[in-house]
This record gives sequence, structure tokens and C-alpha cells, in this order.
Amino acid sequence: MKRLPEAFEPGGAGRSGALRSSDAPRHGVAGGRNEWEGEPPRGALHVAIIMDGSGRWAEARGRPRLDGHRAGEQVVRKLVAAAPALGIGTLTLFAFSSDNWKRPIGEVNALLCLLRDFLLDWRGEALARDIRIEVLGRRDRLSPGLRAAVDAARAATAGSHGLHLRLAIDYSGRDAILRAARRLAGGCTESGPSESDRVADHDAFARALADDEAAGLPAPAVDLLVRTGGEQRLSDFLLWESAYAELYFTKKMWPDFGVADLRAAVDEFRARERRFGCLPGARS
Repeated sequence: MKRLPEAFEPGGAGRSGALRSSDAPRHGVAGGRNEWEGEPPRGALHVAIIMDGSGRWAEARGRPRLDGHRAGEQVVRKLVAAAPALGIGTLTLFAFSSDNWKRPIGEVNALLCLLRDFLLDWRGEALARDIRIEVLGRRDRLSPGLRAAVDAARAATAGSHGLHLRLAIDYSGRDAILRAARRLAGGCTESGPSESDRVADHDAFARALADDEAAGLPAPAVDLLVRTGGEQRLSDFLLWESAYAELYFTKKMWPDFGVADLRAAVDEFRARERRFGCLPGARS
């Protein structure tokens, strides 16, 4: 199997009979239980992106870091518009990590204002494109203006049925898992779940993990996780949802990452062989 030089592929591949992404089982929630289905509709891929490198991109050009974040916003607009044609049904973008509060206060405030303005300015285009917007993460540390922009974008696009765009703002994967565990703790016993309850508890946890979403329903498991900027780590992003995600790392900084790059990542994903713990040639 051909690999792009900047892509990292865990687990190895290339043996005959292994599952390719085009025919691998897909985890979803339906009828209150977990279902593993065959080939998903082409629009069902869930792609998550860690948008890294905007500040370094600007610094390399002798410009303020905020210029890099502004350039990165334009990339978001282009990729969101192109995503459905690439077979992406859910797109989750890591916009602001809970760890980003450690940055200089001026950069933090500028980033959050940029996110607020994006949600307010782009709402009309999202409606025109039938895009549903959700925002993941804590709300208590966001400014009233940003909270209002989040609520307005959610409400305005709640009836859309096209691309599901999820923005992670003040988000931590570990914190999300802990909060979901606490919500379910009342139903736990010392002996833990029985084998017959295991699948239902898996589903319940996924729903608890998604409680911050307006619909209260979990998104599909992440199929492909992309990170720009040259780093090769998850950085506390969608840890539960990315359990079986294919990872794709590129040295390109986020402002330089375009539609052709996203298409290359999706093409690489579709060429990979995925086993989900099965032996080559075996499916259950």
C-alpha cells in the first residue's frame, strides 16, 4: 500500500485479506444499541482535525501570531465548503484546547474573539449550505458574548441536515471522559456491568460523553484524525471517539493546508487496511 511521506500509519498494513476503510465495519448508535454496519454511505465519514501551526506560520513570516489564526480561519471556510464532496458527513475541528488558557492573555482573548466573530458572521452561510453547527467543551469559562454566539449558531442551524460541523472550544478529551463517568457513576455496581450489559453501557457512555451537544446524541466514531503542523500526538482531543481512528500527520502548517491536502488525507484513509482487532480476511 502506498503511503504519503508525511502520513503516519499505526498498526501496519498491507497483508492480503485485511479490511480496507471502504469495507470496514462502522460503529454507530441506532435503536438504543450498538450496530456494526458494512459500507457506510459516502457522506458518513467522520473526520477530526487538530488545526496546528497557525502561530508558527505567522512567526516564520515576521507577522503577528494573530495573522496566522486569521489565515487559518479562511482555511476552515474553504474546507467546510469542500467537505461534503469529499465524502465527509461529520467534521470536528479542535479550535481551542483547555490547555490553550496557558498562552499569553492577549493571544487567548484574540483567539476567542475570532471564534465568536466566526460563529456570528458565518451563520448565514452555514444555513445556506445546510450545515449543522455544534460546539463541544466547557461553557463556564467562555465570555457571555462567545456563549451567546454558540447558542445562536446552534439554534439557527439545528434543523440542517447536511454536514455536521463540530467545533471543540475549551475542550479536553480527558475532562469530557471524567464528566461522562461522573454522570453514569450512580448506575455502577462493585462487580461492574455484566457481559449482556456491556454493549448497552458502551452506548450509554457515548451518549453521556455527548451531553454538551444540543441534540444530546453522540456523533459517529472518528474515522480519520488529521493533525497539521508537524507534531505527532493527539493532545487530549477526542480520546474516546478516536479509539479506532486512522491517524494522518502532516508537516504543513494549518494556513497552508488546503482542499487538495484534505482530499489526499481522505484518499490515504480509503486506501488503508483496517482490521478492528480481527484477523486478516475475517469479519464478524
